[in-house]
Amino acid sequence: MATITKKDIIDRIVDRTNAPRAIVRTSVQEFLDQVIQELRRGNRLEFRDFGVFELRRRAARVAQNPKTLQKVTVPPKVTVKFKVGRLMRESLEKSEAGKDAAKGSPAVVVKTNPSKPVETTR
Repeated sequence: MATITKKDIIDRIVDRTNAPRAIVRTSVQEFLDQVIQELRRGNRLEFRDFGVFELRRRAARVAQNPKTLQKVTVPPKVTVKFKVGRLMRESLEKSEAGKDAAKGSPAVVVKTNPSKPVETTR
C-alpha cells in the first residue's frame, strides 16, 4: 500500500485535464480549506456517493497509563468522522474481491449453517 500525497493528486489532475498546475494546486487547496472551515463551523459535509464528514464530540474520561497504571484524566475533544458513501464502498468492495480472487481465495462464502460455512465460486 502506497502513500499518496496532495502533490500526487495534483499531478494526476494536471495530467488528466491539461489544466495549469498553479490553478489545479490552488483549486485543490481551496477545496481542502473549505472542508476544514465548514467542519470548524460545526457543519456536516455530505458528498453524495463519496461520503460524509461530520464532527464527533468525545466526552472527558478517566484512562489508565498501561505502563505505570496511574489514572489519567483525558480531556474532551472533537474528532472528525468519515462515513463512506455507496459508490465508494461498492468500488472498494469490488477492488478487494478482485484481489481475493487473484490470491486464490474463494470469491463468495455462503453460510447456510453458522458452524459450517460452504465455499462457492462465482
